[in-house]
Amino acid sequence: MTESAGTPPDPDRSAADKDEAASRGGSQDGPQDNSQDGPDGEASRVRWWDDAAPARRRHRWLRWAALAASFFVLVAAGVGWWLYKKLDSNIRTDTSAVAELRAYEKERPASVVHDAENILIIGSDSRAGDNREYGRDYGGSQRSDTTILLHLPADRKSATAMSLPRDLMTDIPSCRTSDGKRSRKQFAQFNWAFEFGGTACTIRTVERMTGIRIDHYMVVDFNGFKDMVDAVDGVEVCLKEPIDDPDAHLKLRAGRQKLDGEEALGYVRARKSLGNGSDTDRMDRQQRFLGALVNKMQSDGVLLNPTRLYPVLDAATKSLTTDPGLDSLKDLYALVRGVRNVPTDKVQFLTVPRQPYAADPNRDELVRPDATNLFERLRQDTPVTVVPADELARRKDGNGDPSDSTSPTPTPTYSGNNAAADLCKQ
Repeated sequence: MTESAGTPPDPDRSAADKDEAASRGGSQDGPQDNSQDGPDGEASRVRWWDDAAPARRRHRWLRWAALAASFFVLVAAGVGWWLYKKLDSNIRTDTSAVAELRAYEKERPASVVHDAENILIIGSDSRAGDNREYGRDYGGSQRSDTTILLHLPADRKSATAMSLPRDLMTDIPSCRTSDGKRSRKQFAQFNWAFEFGGTACTIRTVERMTGIRIDHYMVVDFNGFKDMVDAVDGVEVCLKEPIDDPDAHLKLRAGRQKLDGEEALGYVRARKSLGNGSDTDRMDRQQRFLGALVNKMQSDGVLLNPTRLYPVLDAATKSLTTDPGLDSLKDLYALVRGVRNVPTDKVQFLTVPRQPYAADPNRDELVRPDATNLFERLRQDTPVTVVPADELARRKDGNGDPSDSTSPTPTPTYSGNNAAADLCKQ
């Protein structure tokens, strides 16, 4: 039935309409939510959605960015840890030498200066394994092709590397051999000690000769040296004459040139085709080249650049056999960190004072008392001055004494070089 204008509203219908309105979210009585009806309500809903959506998107991107950053941090940490463990596992530890030295502790010299360190670096001439291309391997025997006593003073403001000639005649103690027997005590050329009893026998021989306590030692093979040179992209040298030495696997033109690892190895090992053919001349060449290698690493910022340092560390650690005190990357890093700020002109190289052996000019003997004085200065951690041989000769010709005569305690001066010297200006 249709209601007329004058007909009163049906109470039951009015109540039903109110219930239906309430079920739609609104009420015909009381305050109304204007956001739900009319033009103003529709605009309000749009504004609320426009404000909330970008905020949700921003939060979502922040969460993804945080997750991505966390992932990359974990990956970087994992790669870093893997590289660290790889370098660490490259290093070989020689525990047998430690045991042998412990058995002779009572006869070893005592350390004199706290924090000063003496490290014996032995270049092995073994032809076993990867080194067989450099000559025949006679039953796995090896001798020390190069031996350097590296002295690091307590203040770490300099470094002195003293070479010991392999043909130097000296007293070699009775040593335990690789087959468990013992060699006899004898007077022989120095590098036989490494063949007789390895690292321990070499250390005992050096300590008896010098009176200097050896704190640590490293044995480096041919390939390690070669790979280190390649890792720094070669080292420049200057040659007055061309070289053609099949025994050293070396053929080079005269003049300035950069040597790669293989060429550098031949250059520092060559004996018959360079200079006067003596071991002393070869050691002088080795010292100059090592100085140039140190200079290259410092001047090119290799030590401060992890990307460039890693290949050097990888090459070095793969070739190293050390005592337990240097057999981890942490130990080696602590050693390098202590000397990385040493100026290159304070990294000195010299050969122990020597002369041809009276009984055999093809062998060497120490010059006394010069050698004794040098050993004592290193043992007491006192300064040593090193100058090129020609400058030392001029000082002797001009003054009769290479030391500074105006000083109340003259510093002895020895023939040698430093890492700042240019190989092409000598």
